[in-house]
Amino acid sequence: MGRSTTIRDRHRAIIARSQPPCGICGEEIDYTLPYLDPGEFVVDHIVPRNRGGADTLANKQAAHRLCNRLKSDKFDGGPIMRRSGSLTRTRGESPHPRPHPHFPA
Repeated sequence: MGRSTTIRDRHRAIIARSQPPCGICGEEIDYTLPYLDPGEFVVDHIVPRNRGGADTLANKQAAHRLCNRLKSDKFDGGPIMRRSGSLTRTRGESPHPRPHPHFPA
């Protein structure tokens, strides 16, 4: 069965609306970056479609273009590259206290 671009675009808009961090590395995403920038927002299938993952909103997450590219179609049943504590910060703390692991500072 083919993929629906209408559903794809709807899911992309729903995910982008809340501007979540990258589901792969846990770092924030700059949602203003242009197409093909390594840090731009893309939608990642948590369980890749060629590994049996559904093309549903529940199986999609926000990701950096480069993180998604590095993940490719790998899946080990758990978080891919997420670091413990990377999604929490205290009030006033910089969203990037350390350089992003994939992008030069």
